[in-house]
Amino acid sequence: MSDPIRSTPLLVTEAEHDRAEIYHLAAGSCAIYSHRAPDKDSPNEDALALIPRGKDAAVLVVADGLGGGRAGKEASRLAVETLAQSVAEVAADGLREAILGGIEASNRAILDLALGAATTVVVVEIQANVMRSFHVGDSMILACGQRGRIKFQSVAHSPVGYAVEAGLMDESEAVHHEDRHLVSNVVGSPEMRIEMGPTIKLASYDTVVLASDGLADNLYMEEIVDQVRKGPLQQSADNLAADARERMLRPSGQRPHKPDDLTFILFRRSA
Repeated sequence: MSDPIRSTPLLVTEAEHDRAEIYHLAAGSCAIYSHRAPDKDSPNEDALALIPRGKDAAVLVVADGLGGGRAGKEASRLAVETLAQSVAEVAADGLREAILGGIEASNRAILDLALGAATTVVVVEIQANVMRSFHVGDSMILACGQRGRIKFQSVAHSPVGYAVEAGLMDESEAVHHEDRHLVSNVVGSPEMRIEMGPTIKLASYDTVVLASDGLADNLYMEEIVDQVRKGPLQQSADNLAADARERMLRPSGQRPHKPDDLTFILFRRSA
């Protein structure tokens, strides 16, 4: 059986995927994966959404709930649901405004919960062969080519993320830093701000990654790029999930290790 073509939004919350699921949308293919941290019994607090908008457009979302228990999972659920509703109400040429409005509406809705809830969110708008990113927090957006050249990488809204961007700390120091869990910008805060990236042209077989920090806190960027840049998308996604969970389960002083919920979307543009 061939992989399904998405024509309606797919929202995923509290997931326990055994392996990645593959869907076709926006002139490309998506692999999605979400699973709770291996060391906890409470629900997965991450959420994701695939929101197709016609033949060549789509919006991809990953939210990483903060605060633990009900607060975290409610915040991430509200984020993807509110964004999906906002995007579904506009034509494909109005996606940028709908995404910005959806994140703002999510922020108000999470604040109204009065649970102390918050979430990070990363969003990618795909329009034919062009992508644009939006993010709040320290979850990751990455775009790379088949040869491993990084075309875009988001800057984490965190003290450690800003230090790396400023050249004060390298990646190997960052993944082992004691403050890497701190986040300075979240959905669910009166001071929330949205960072919108530039438009990036995607070539055939370029891969875009959206991921909660369970990925970047357990794998080096070069390891992520090496897994996703080429090969069958199913294999890339399954290997990526297996590598990250292996690091979570087996600590080593020489390698990244931070058990956490893990959620990602891989989008690969077709020829």
